[in-house]
Amino acid sequence: MRSKSLKYPSLLIGILLVGFQTVASQIQVNPTGVNVNSQNPSVVFLTFGQIPAGYAPAEAMWCGQLVPAAPPAIGLQCRPDTIYGVLPTRYNLSQTSGNLGLTDIMSIPSAVVRRAFQTADTGGDAGFFYVRRFISSLGGPDQFVSVTCRMAGGGARTPFALTDVRYLAETDEPIVFVRRGQPLPVKGVQIRYNGTGRLRGRWELVLPGEELPTNRDLLTEATLPIEDRSGQRRFTQVERFYHFLRPNGEFTLEFKNADKLPLNADGQYLLLLRIEAVDDKEADSNLSVIGVGPGVVNGGAVAGFPMPTFKFFVSGGVSGDWAASALITPAVDAELQPTNDPPLFTWRSMNGASFYRIEFFDDNNALRFQALLPASRSVYRAPSWLHSKLSSGAFKWRVISFDDKGSQLSETPFRTALIQR
Repeated sequence: MRSKSLKYPSLLIGILLVGFQTVASQIQVNPTGVNVNSQNPSVVFLTFGQIPAGYAPAEAMWCGQLVPAAPPAIGLQCRPDTIYGVLPTRYNLSQTSGNLGLTDIMSIPSAVVRRAFQTADTGGDAGFFYVRRFISSLGGPDQFVSVTCRMAGGGARTPFALTDVRYLAETDEPIVFVRRGQPLPVKGVQIRYNGTGRLRGRWELVLPGEELPTNRDLLTEATLPIEDRSGQRRFTQVERFYHFLRPNGEFTLEFKNADKLPLNADGQYLLLLRIEAVDDKEADSNLSVIGVGPGVVNGGAVAGFPMPTFKFFVSGGVSGDWAASALITPAVDAELQPTNDPPLFTWRSMNGASFYRIEFFDDNNALRFQALLPASRSVYRAPSWLHSKLSSGAFKWRVISFDDKGSQLSETPFRTALIQR
């Protein structure tokens, strides 16, 4: 009887030890709660850790209420009837970091914010939750880790984050051409943001022949794990900037050196906006609290998307020889495929032109088709039925420029091409 009684305390101790190990290995997050904009998108830098062996991040979602996860899963998961949305794949920028850590960029879309605001407006809680699920490839239980999102006005107590960046240019052409010696038609960028803080960074130029930057290179520095920030590729620096952004949500960053760029070679250039990480109390992530690093990571100026680039081409031509060098694509004697994606015809814009006429002739010199375009457009996508107009397959095309009175200014030589049958 005595030996039998000893069996139950041993079993109880074993259960307690297993339970302790399960709780001790539960994934944590920092920060555990953040202020977010109640009217516009928000972006927040998060760190999860320590991630047990075999675990990987799965889906992330927002919801109005939490419930205990069904055993054997660990943590609090979203109550199914209060889910506001799921993190889109294009916004999933989670990356392993540090000592068994995971950096996650929580990009809250406008649709989720509206759902949360509507719930609060009808008497619900003035807050919601971000829940990231972790799954195990070794048979371990799913783990749910939540972050509390407190709705605020997007002002000083909200993490400093960029939510939208758009170039301000003097042209809306998808392909921009600049003659050597002329200034780049870029005034700067319009930035939308949450919070308040220092906007610090630089403008860089990718020269012809250089390897193009990857999306990872174009992320703001604060979007990357701290150990990867120094690994972003650098290009020719043309300007630095440093501004303090007040908590009003909009700022125009001017590009002041548009007429001083080193455009010494013909070819394709890229103008890059590089944003550096800054300290911001509301955006800090404390690695030591969750055991994946020695201190705090600055997450100020985080963004959930790569910074846009401004692509342009430089040539040494001047307006007097526009006709000789205006046509760009397709190349001479190009063989075009009759696909569902019609060919794109492009040419350099001409100073003083009010509109253009693009003309297509068959190999018998008969005009088969023409189109008029305003001076703001130097790109023309041919209609899908162009190949039927050019029955022989071979054709030639040219562009003629006109002033505002309809008088012809110049015309390009014919360029030949072939539509394959």
